[in-house]
Amino acid sequence: MSLDAVYQQCINPDCGHTADVAEPLFACPDCGDLLDVLYDWDALDVPSSLSFFEQRWGGRNSPVDFSGVWRFRELIPFARDADHVTLGEGQTILQPNDRVGGFVGLADGHLFLQYEGMNPSGSFKDNGMTGAFTHAKMAGAKKVACASTGNTSASLALYAANCGFVEGVVFVGSGKIAFGKLAQALDYGVKTLQILGDFDACMMRVQEVCRDHGLYLMNSLNPFRLEGQKAIMFRVLEGLRWEVPDWIICPGGNLGNSSAFGKAFIELKQLGLIERVPNLAIINASGAPTLYRLYTEQGLRWNDGHVDNAAIDAYYAKMDAAGERARTLASAIEINRPVNLKKALRSLDAMNGVVRCASDQQILDARAQVARGGLGCEPASAASVAGAKLLIEEGVISPTDRVVCILTGHELKDPNIIVDYHTAGDEALAAKYGEYGLTTAAFANPPQKVPDDLDAIVEALELLTN
Repeated sequence: MSLDAVYQQCINPDCGHTADVAEPLFACPDCGDLLDVLYDWDALDVPSSLSFFEQRWGGRNSPVDFSGVWRFRELIPFARDADHVTLGEGQTILQPNDRVGGFVGLADGHLFLQYEGMNPSGSFKDNGMTGAFTHAKMAGAKKVACASTGNTSASLALYAANCGFVEGVVFVGSGKIAFGKLAQALDYGVKTLQILGDFDACMMRVQEVCRDHGLYLMNSLNPFRLEGQKAIMFRVLEGLRWEVPDWIICPGGNLGNSSAFGKAFIELKQLGLIERVPNLAIINASGAPTLYRLYTEQGLRWNDGHVDNAAIDAYYAKMDAAGERARTLASAIEINRPVNLKKALRSLDAMNGVVRCASDQQILDARAQVARGGLGCEPASAASVAGAKLLIEEGVISPTDRVVCILTGHELKDPNIIVDYHTAGDEALAAKYGEYGLTTAAFANPPQKVPDDLDAIVEALELLTN
């Protein structure tokens, strides 16, 4: 295929700077705003129906067909097949779950869970990393870097270890990364810098390092990462046999997923491959409520790209003056300054979206219910399920709407809090996590202590099974 029909463009309509597809740019060189990967679809070979992609279901011997990202390559056409870097990411399926649906208040057959914990590194980030590493290869990158609350560093480290053409560096904050994720970064061999600051500090520093010292940035400022993450929505539609659901609900951290999802549906509608777009709900943790406050409370909107930058700057200045920092047990979304804020506003505009906050108590209880339903996810993932419950209680979502909740990562990413939830008991739980608002474990499943005695064991078994 020809890449002449692919280019990068600034999202600021008053700027509109364009660049070649192969340039490793992560901000507009003219105005500093975010960049999009755009396509002249008329010059590209796009299928006339989404069912076209079914022919690739059996192509497991072809790496690009096996990939749950690149089998949709006509909808992500920024690279040639020879450039694709893939580890078989995206082998995830949409799963109906009536048990969790009952917990949130949906009728049977109406809740679907998109479980991204099945990816090679255990989180949704692999969808984006295959895109970013593919572009890094196109750009001739030799060193790649990211800031991370954990999942991004794990995914970068895995791809860097496997692709062989780059060295990786990850920036993590002090005490702000779950051991399950840090273990991956260390184990896969990337260089890890632990910054004496939070994620926002790491994000600022990694941008400076990449800009001034020629490293390739792997955070979701990179528009090619978001191109890969569009494929999560393609798989959702695939799981519904190409029918559009009523709602997509996802956690809100750095807002890369919500930004990618909106772009995916905007393009599918533009191409005539769907007749309508679903509604979008983005769920912040109450301890990291930036998007909620700006969008729901202050009315910040996309406004055709003319976003009120002064309102954003004023909010951040007030937050800094108060010494306010993100603080939540849902560590993957513990972010004060989401870098994709403006693209998320665009998605909310295109998808008639809403933003809500869920408390850590609501998130951890929802996470326990997801696990009871047969899928283990990390706490941040369950923000989507907690948000669905809130929106049904508010009457925003109907019990008969078809709702898709995105579960972003595997439960073994952050096992400590899960074990504490089930075993600590309410008093100890409140003592350890009360500052986060977690004071009880309504759905705890603690182990039963039994003497080393056969009769006692049998008696305990009878009590457990009756």
